Parts: sequence; structure tokens; C-alpha cells
Amino acid sequence: MAKKFGKVSVSEEAADPETETASAKTPEAPGGTPPARVERATRDGSGGEGGGRREKHAAQSAGFLARVTQFLRDTRAEMRRVSWPSAKEVKNTTIITLIAVVFFAVYLFLIDRIWAFLIEHLRTWLGG
Repeated sequence: MAKKFGKVSVSEEAADPETETASAKTPEAPGGTPPARVERATRDGSGGEGGGRREKHAAQSAGFLARVTQFLRDTRAEMRRVSWPSAKEVKNTTIITLIAVVFFAVYLFLIDRIWAFLIEHLRTWLGG
């Protein structure tokens, strides 16, 4: 049974699951074999293996303390893999950063002073 809402009609009949092509290739010539169709999982998990939402109790079953412990283990393992810079590299990049900050501060100060000078003299020249 179909209902009509303005220009849109809505059907209550069951529809086929959405599909998409397995690859971006199109057939070589019209009338060739079409690309394979792959079913996508639906939102409620009924259209695929392992899709859908997890149940609430499954996420809480691990326990807070176990999750925190695992997080700390993972954090420690990740920190061991970090490539830390040497003291010389940190010193050099800090100096470069400070030079860039001072340069741009002076540059913006000078631009501000030039514009203030021009606007003030333009105002007096125009009789304002």
C-alpha cells in the first residue's frame, strides 16, 4: 500500500537491501556483463555478518578497572615506540620558532604603524 505525501509517494512494501558495485570499473561495451553487486549491511545489523550495534552489556562486561589497566598498558607500549628528538634538535627548533615569532611581531608592528600614519595623514589632508 502506497501513501502519497505531496510529491513524494511512500510504499510500505519490503524493499531490497541497498547494493553497490564491487569495483569502480564499468563494462567495456554496452550490453557487457555488469559489475558484481555486493550487499551492504543495514543499520540494525540484519543485513550482514557482524554489522549493526553492539549490545550495551557487552561493552560493560570488561569492567572499568580492566579497561583502565589495558589503556595504561597500550599507552606505555605506544610511548616506547615514539621517536623522541635529541636535546640539540629541540634547542634548534625552539630557536627557529622564537626567531620567527620575533620577526612576525616586528613585521606586524611596522605594518600597523605605517597604516596608522597613512590614515592619520589622509584624514588631515582631506580636512577631517
